[in-house]
Amino acid sequence: MVDRTSQNMILWFFLACFLISISFMGWLLSPFFSILVLGAVVAGAFFPVFRGLSIHEKIRPGFASLLTCLLIFFVLFIPIVFFVGVLAQEASELIQLAKSPALSNFITTHFTNSALLERINPLLAMFDFTITGEELNRTLSEIGREVGRFLYDQAMAIASNTLAFIVSFFLMLLVIFYLLIDGHKLVQFLIDLSPLPEDQDSKLIGKFYDMASAILIGNGLCGAIQGIAGGVLFWIFGLQSAFLWGVIMALLAFLPIIGIGVVFLPTVVFLFLKGRVAVSIFFLVFYLLLSGGVEYLLKPRVVGKKVQMHTLVVFLAIIGGLKIFGILGIIYGPLIATAFLTLTDIYHTSYQNIVENSQH
Repeated sequence: MVDRTSQNMILWFFLACFLISISFMGWLLSPFFSILVLGAVVAGAFFPVFRGLSIHEKIRPGFASLLTCLLIFFVLFIPIVFFVGVLAQEASELIQLAKSPALSNFITTHFTNSALLERINPLLAMFDFTITGEELNRTLSEIGREVGRFLYDQAMAIASNTLAFIVSFFLMLLVIFYLLIDGHKLVQFLIDLSPLPEDQDSKLIGKFYDMASAILIGNGLCGAIQGIAGGVLFWIFGLQSAFLWGVIMALLAFLPIIGIGVVFLPTVVFLFLKGRVAVSIFFLVFYLLLSGGVEYLLKPRVVGKKVQMHTLVVFLAIIGGLKIFGILGIIYGPLIATAFLTLTDIYHTSYQNIVENSQH
């Protein structure tokens, strides 16, 4: 009895020390949390490239990892540096446009006197609701200010801390370099450390890997295609801030329910009210073909069945992530939702019966 009590005391003392050390280690690494998460996500997405290079006998793992990091540098760093400057400028112009009397005069003129509103308002009157040019002016101006301010803040957060951004990016590349080489050892270390059965650990880690790949490769590629195509179309037809709207569409493409329609559909109405009926019809057809082709043809082929998550959950996870974490919420939100749903599935399959039986 004494020996067992002594062993329990030793066990609890060890666990207390172990938890304290974990807390201090987490505190020590907390300044690098975003770097570590992004490094793991990017490393997982580019791991097939590293694996393909490592197959060759003449290329050692270290050199293969270096080549992969160079590819990441050219694919991510250079476009980000270019985008930030242009994005900050056009976002600032959007904020000024939303405040300018020119937008107010245009909305009031085209919407207040629009035959379209004269047809819509009698139908809306049945629900005790009407639309006026002043209300649209106020709403659209506020939307323009908020969208512009959000993107401007994100761009300026990078531009105003150029040195910090460069240091963080190269620290992320350092993390990626070693994760590509020794990532499997880290995964095995976490599996050995976890008290969960190995199959459950593997399932949890596998879900994270699938979601990370889907975010960067699937949503990232499809978002880039829609953003570039939409931005180029805006530029061809002379619409203002084409680059900014292209970036906005690329971000909105991550949202599975609303997507780029948030930009395209108001643009169709805008062009129609300006009298450019043929162009508005072309924009509508282009939107349907682009969005439908990417969402229902390209994305299923790229992502496959890796992400089996309800569309509404993905949507809410990304919106909540953006609200809490900023632009990185596009990544953090779905990863948090993935952890919750995977652990819920493990609970239903392995632990629910144990909990229910212990209550009887």
